[in-house]
Formats: sequence, structure tokens, C-alpha cells
Amino acid sequence: MGLLGILLGLAVLVGLSFRSWTVLVLAPLAAMVAALFAGDPLLAHWTQTFMGAAAGFVAQFFPLFLLGAIFGKLMDDSGSVNTIAQFMTDKLGAKRAILAVVLAGAIVTYGGVSLFVALFVIVPMAQGLFRAANIPNRLTPGAVALGTMTFTMSAMPGTPAVQNAIPMPFFGTTPFAAPGLGLVASGIMFGFGMWWLLRAERKARLAGEGYGESGSTVEVACENPDVRERATSTSAFDPAELKRGHHSPEQPGVLVAALPLIAVVLVNLTMSMLVIPRLDTSFLAEPQWGGISIASVSGIWSVIVALIVAILVLVALNRKRLSELRASVDAGANASVLPIISVASLVGFGAVVASLPAFAAVADWVLSIDGGPLVSLAVSTNVLAALTGSASGGMTIALEALGPVYLAIAEQQGIDPALLHRIAVIGAGTLDSLPHNGAVITLLAVCGSTHSKSYIDIVMCCVVSALLALVAVIVLGGMFGSF
Repeated sequence: MGLLGILLGLAVLVGLSFRSWTVLVLAPLAAMVAALFAGDPLLAHWTQTFMGAAAGFVAQFFPLFLLGAIFGKLMDDSGSVNTIAQFMTDKLGAKRAILAVVLAGAIVTYGGVSLFVALFVIVPMAQGLFRAANIPNRLTPGAVALGTMTFTMSAMPGTPAVQNAIPMPFFGTTPFAAPGLGLVASGIMFGFGMWWLLRAERKARLAGEGYGESGSTVEVACENPDVRERATSTSAFDPAELKRGHHSPEQPGVLVAALPLIAVVLVNLTMSMLVIPRLDTSFLAEPQWGGISIASVSGIWSVIVALIVAILVLVALNRKRLSELRASVDAGANASVLPIISVASLVGFGAVVASLPAFAAVADWVLSIDGGPLVSLAVSTNVLAALTGSASGGMTIALEALGPVYLAIAEQQGIDPALLHRIAVIGAGTLDSLPHNGAVITLLAVCGSTHSKSYIDIVMCCVVSALLALVAVIVLGGMFGSF
């Protein structure tokens, strides 16, 4: 009965999410269904297990959600994201329109701009470029997704994406975990995705297919409550705040626009590799600070400092353009609240499931998968990300339940925790892009396209390319270890 309850709880979570029910209601409801069939006390699970895990996630990761959303909003309001997108368009032109769109999305998201800020800026630019190049609009979602939702989220060393931060407290790693493997994975995702999109473009031209029609849906999608509900469970930014604040009518030069992004990467690297390792952090072992080690917080500290410095650089360089700074900061801060509570609710659901007696059988099955801990970790993050439709939610559930076990196995078998980190992140960023994923639905809505027209390109660019990269990382990591 306990296992049946877990399956029914997942069915409630997945099934009603397809109908756009809020995860704030679905997650505790699904958790209570699972607990009911296990015969466990419902209210105790809700207030102690569910809320304890959800609060723990908020306590750990809210600074990243908050600073990331503020940074993204300020980049948008200052015109910096538009400048970078326009620069790539001008330099690469209509002849290399797909490459321009992919690189523009990759640059801004790797530099710390929230996914949904990037989507609402990159998509209009991409559609204008595709219209000029007579490339079908149905390819726009695939191109934007490849640049914003793949290698810069899960593979590029040092990416400040929340997904890359989640494994750090579990494995004591940094944002630059397994950098060589991350670069290999990035190359595979980018190369395969570009091959697919260019192939699709050639086929469309041979068939005489032009740009076609696309509605002006950015404004509509931004205000759509269904889009908002789905988006906030998969991203660190609430799209409802995009139109608040004040957008500068004047755009900065490309160097000014790029400097805050460069600051994110350089400060993150400096903090991770040079500053924090040299600090005296022995005080963290005291009860006042939780009795922790620096390894459990160093990665998060690095990203926090990187985003703070980038925000200060951004404000200093764009003070005149950010004429209503308080309004922009308020909108960014507000945009972080619903996403983190949504993901925390998924984490709470996972904590309840993991505490049930029947979950031991599930854990034993996962850990016994042929191929060893690297394969089983990849499978567990894949499956949970697919079921929740959220890379961050699925990965946190997997690591909350099994992270200590994988770390213990790694220590026994001499596996570098950095390898576990990279596999967990890439694994979570594969099957999360199923049709019910909030980012997928939002992207299609913003592009004025549908699943039937564009989803195959998203699958090839986000799912297949990531799976190929994941297999490569597991094979190389198994042969040579982390590098």
C-alpha cells in the first residue's frame, strides 16, 4: 500500500499540473495522499516533514533566487540584454540567424540573467531575424531553447544557474565542478543542437517553407496566468514582474552591457578558487553557525558574492538608464518569491515521500541499477525531473533522499564528488523538458507556436543533446575520473 500511495501521489502531482493547478496546492496534497496510504500521521508530515524540508530549501537557496532575479531585472530594464542580443544579430546577420540566436541566449544566461528574462527579450529578436532570413518561425523555440535551457544551465563550468548550485551543499563542490567534463558536455549539446537546427532549416528551404505566421504573443504570454503558474515552478523568475519597473528607452553600448556578465564569471571563479579556500572558516564548526564545514556553503557564497558584485557594476554603469532603480529592484525581488516557494513545495513533497517506509524499496532499486552509482544517479535525477517537470525540483528531491548515500559510495569507491555534481545537474536537465515543463510551455506561448509545430525541435535540442552529453560524461568520468 505504501508504494501504491507514492505512485498515486506522483499521479496527483503530474496529472493536475497538466491542468495548470498550482504546485503550492498540489505538492502538499500529493504528499498527504502518499502519507495516507502509508498509514502515517498526515498533519505531522505536513507541518514537520513537508514544511521542514521546504523551509530548509528556502533557507539555503533564497539568496540565489533573490539576487539572480534582481540582476536579471536590472539587466532587462537597463537595456543590456537587448544590446547583447542586437550585437549578436548585427555581427552574425541573417545568413547565420540560428547561430546568432543560440549564442545571444547562451551569453546572457551564462552571465547570470534569469531564463525567463532572456526568453522575453531573445524571442522578439529571434523572430525579427528569422523573418528577415525567411526561416520558419516554428524553429524559433528550438533555437532559443538550445541557447538558454541546455549547456548554460547544466554543463558550462561556473554557470550561476540555480540548478548548478543545488548539488553544492550535498557534495561540497563549487560551481566549477568537473570543468573539463562540463566543457565536453557543452560542446556535445551545442554541436548536436546546431546540427539539428541547421538541418531543419535546409529542409524547410528545399520545401519552399518560409517564415509563416506568428502572433505578437510576448505581452499576452507575460500576463497569462497559466504561463505564470507553469513558469514559476521551473525558473527563478516570475514572468508577471517583467513589465513592472521601468525599461530604459536608451540602450548601453555593448561593452557596458557585457561587463556585468563578465563580472559574474570572473568573481565566481576568483571566489571559488582563490578567496574562499584561503579564508579561516573554522568558526563554522561552532553550534552558532550550525556546526557545518566550509565545503557545504563555499559554492553558494561564491555565487552570492558574484551576483552582488555584478549588480553593483551594473548599477554603477547604468545609473542614468536605471532612472527608477527602486521600482526595478522591487520588481526583481518580487519575481523571486513565487518561484522559490514553488520549488520548495516540490522539495517538501519529496521529503515526505522519502520518509515513508515504502521508499526504501525505491531507493534500493535505484541504487541497484546496473552501471554503478554514476548511472543510478543519472537515472534518479532524470526520472524525478521528468515527473515534476522541474530540473531544480527533481534534482533536489533526488539529492535530499539519496545524496548522502551517493556521497558515501563515492568515498568508498574513490569517486570525486565533482563528478557526481556534474552528472546530477546534466541528468536533471534532460527529461525535465517534457511537454508539461513550464519553460517549454512558456517558450511556445511567447513564440506563438504549438507543441505540434515546434516540440520535436525542443526534444532534439534539449533532451536528445543532453542525453548524449550525459552518456559521454558518465563514460569519460568512469574511465578517467573527474577533470
